[in-house]
Amino acid sequence: METIDANKIFPAALLNDAYNCRTYDLKQSISLSLKALRISTLLDDKLMMGRSNNHLSLFYMIRGDYKRSIKLAKTAISYFEELNDEKGIADANFNIASVYYKTDHFHLGLVNLSASLSTYRKLNDYHNQARVYKSLGTIYEYFGDQKNALSSYENAIFAARRINDLNLISNAYNPLSGIYLKNNKVAKAFALIEKSIAIKNKTGDVRGLAFAIYGRAKVYIHKGLYELAELDFKRAIEIHLDAGEKLGLGMAYQKLGYLYMQMGKLDLAKQVLEQALEVSNQYNIAFVKFRSNYLLYQIAKQQQDTVKSLAYLELYLHQKEAVINMQTLQVIESYEWMNKMQATEQDNRLQKEKADITEKKDRAEQTAQMKQNFLSTMSHEIRTPLNAVTTITSLLIEKYEGEDKVLLDSLKAASGNLLLVINDILDFTKLDNGKVVLEPRPCELRVLLQQIIKTYENLAIEKGLQLTLVTNITHTECFEIDETKLSQILGNLVSNAIKYTEVGNVVLEANKLEQVESVTHDVAQIRFKVTDTGLGIPKEYFAEMFESFSQPKSITTRKQGGTGLGLAIVKKLVEIYGSQIHFDSAMGRGSVFYFDVNLKSSNSVVKLPVKAQHKLKNKSVLLAEDNMINAMVAKKLLGNWGISTVHAVNGLDVIEKAKSMAFDFILMDIHMPEMNGLDATAYLRANRNLNQQTPIFALTADITIEALENYRSFFTGFLRKPIEIDKLYEALSEVDH
Repeated sequence: METIDANKIFPAALLNDAYNCRTYDLKQSISLSLKALRISTLLDDKLMMGRSNNHLSLFYMIRGDYKRSIKLAKTAISYFEELNDEKGIADANFNIASVYYKTDHFHLGLVNLSASLSTYRKLNDYHNQARVYKSLGTIYEYFGDQKNALSSYENAIFAARRINDLNLISNAYNPLSGIYLKNNKVAKAFALIEKSIAIKNKTGDVRGLAFAIYGRAKVYIHKGLYELAELDFKRAIEIHLDAGEKLGLGMAYQKLGYLYMQMGKLDLAKQVLEQALEVSNQYNIAFVKFRSNYLLYQIAKQQQDTVKSLAYLELYLHQKEAVINMQTLQVIESYEWMNKMQATEQDNRLQKEKADITEKKDRAEQTAQMKQNFLSTMSHEIRTPLNAVTTITSLLIEKYEGEDKVLLDSLKAASGNLLLVINDILDFTKLDNGKVVLEPRPCELRVLLQQIIKTYENLAIEKGLQLTLVTNITHTECFEIDETKLSQILGNLVSNAIKYTEVGNVVLEANKLEQVESVTHDVAQIRFKVTDTGLGIPKEYFAEMFESFSQPKSITTRKQGGTGLGLAIVKKLVEIYGSQIHFDSAMGRGSVFYFDVNLKSSNSVVKLPVKAQHKLKNKSVLLAEDNMINAMVAKKLLGNWGISTVHAVNGLDVIEKAKSMAFDFILMDIHMPEMNGLDATAYLRANRNLNQQTPIFALTADITIEALENYRSFFTGFLRKPIEIDKLYEALSEVDH
């Protein structure tokens, strides 16, 4: 049996040495920590056993052995909980959080980081506060929330300066430089990353140096100094390979692939991107994975390899959808949870009732604003590239036959599914905030019902199901209806029915029950019903089926998929119509959902199909769009209708072009550099110019814009990206010149 002289060898000293050498010799860190664990086990020192396990968790996390890292952290927590050691628990939670956000479980990362941050604040532990804030910044930045990312990195620097920890200051400089670069502040980004590199060289943090060099390479790309960027990326890769750092390795491979693509070295780019995919697949680094597939799609497109380019694009969309489907709403909820936790923490320090109420109010407002900012960013960043995909697909799909058409149909379906997921998330949030009202207009109900059937017919056919419409509504009957919301209700019910039906049929019914005389209008009571012969719903699920994120586990598989928001949205929309959703279901026999609404009769409005109309020929449009791909697509679409287009790249460009020519319409993007679309529109309306009265439509991927009351009156209308071609044509055609 091994004997230990506790007076000569102390586990705490070994762990301290292990932590200090982690930046340049990770193998030695693990060796020292294993020795500390062995000694503390023989001494039955539970505190040191917990700390040893926790140090090992950190070092294996750095190496990319995530399963072992989490197992060790949980073992450490068991010791710390027994000892009631808050600091130890927080340290272990930080390691677990680091694993989660590196493997795309961002909501779990936020929860664990928030729990750790609460303890570190309580203990005035600035070292670990800096580490947590830097990690929070990484998560916010990944979702495009630059405002909160910037705030987190600045908090990390502030905390690190309190204890004069140069390495922690440098760690925050790296991503902060990246944010400056994204905002085109190149000189500021370069100065900051050079400071970071200087610090790393001074402290001997070799692993941290690799991340700093990677950051400098990104600046070199922006400057067009490709050879210098290549040298830096290769140096970063060399360090990461030697240190066993998997996240940094995947990032460096992916960015090097992008560099080679910019240099026109496409074969070399493909080779490096395949290495990035190998690392990201092995260690589940989601953002490296789908970014690499997107670059491979661009390369295949340049090489005119249609089949491969579409295959890579489908992979990219599928992987992006998976992250959105799993993460987005959970991240939003975690934002709220974190802020409520911080509010509670603040409340405990307040003594007076008035101060307590004020603090809660402030926290609630901050949470609401954070959620609004996040939704705005997510909506814009995801829907903007999706606009190009869906619109280009719609333009191309009629020009191809055979295998190419099949691929385009698949791409259209994939992007359509992604858009449905995004719309569910965004629409549910608006509904939950009570910001949705009915916008009725004359609609031929039977035509609308037939369109819904047509939309989901292929989905039913693919499963061998029969989808039918049963109605006593005639072709000539017209009602005041909010088409979008009614379509969303019935579409969710029909798609749900198809999703959970394997054999048989799905029936959509719409029948007038009675006619009631109103003071000024004839009002018809109409019952809408969707019936299926599917799996049925378990009785124990009845009470929760209309709750958000709820799906019956006993019958749901990955095959069904979805956000779990469909029925929650249906319930809220039906209530806006002044009705209630009812259902009946039996396991193995199917389900029926129905609701009754009173609809006002209206005069029928006859509209020609878009392709048969020529109202817009010889019209002119000023198109404000900073995304060059979306601008190209929009110009092509508008050109098909005989419209001449002048392109502006930002709000200032809009104002200049509006001075020299009067346009029939202005299509205004909102998120643009230099000056955004809101400020540009406000300027045109408030100042004398050739386009002061020109109809201006907000054409935006940000669904939160319509809620900005101060700007609503400036716009003629609001149109969403991805572009709905018929709605765009209809909006422009209805303008009275």
